[in-house]
Amino acid sequence: MSALQTDIETRLADVEPEVEVLLAEVVSGATLRLFIDHPDGVTLALCERISGRLNDYRDRYSLEVSSPGADRPLTKPQHYRRFRGRKVRVRLREAGRPHVAGASPHGRRNLTGELVGASDAEITVAAGDGVVTLPYEHIFRCNLIPGD
Repeated sequence: MSALQTDIETRLADVEPEVEVLLAEVVSGATLRLFIDHPDGVTLALCERISGRLNDYRDRYSLEVSSPGADRPLTKPQHYRRFRGRKVRVRLREAGRPHVAGASPHGRRNLTGELVGASDAEITVAAGDGVVTLPYEHIFRCNLIPGD
């Protein structure tokens, strides 16, 4: 998790305790994109309220606040555990060389398969060519695949 996301989560914890920051990322150096969730769902009014609470970020970024959508990002161990059994698309960092049982992982940058396990240190994905274990530090981004 980035320092930016940690800062945003800390700032919102007291004033919006039920809002979960799923992902905070800077896109193209100029846009701060924030995906949030709430037990009652994400409404336009909630997005506007969160945007207002983070208004000082507008000095540096264009701010986008939205719901996670059908291709929800998974960023924390509890997210992965919650969505075990669902199909995911994983993009790996350069250093990410997954261990694939019975297959050569060299050169692999993307992986699609069923999320079959998640611990505090790694996830396990059943892909077309085998079972892959990925430490969180090797994952650049992971999203649910809609419809599954």
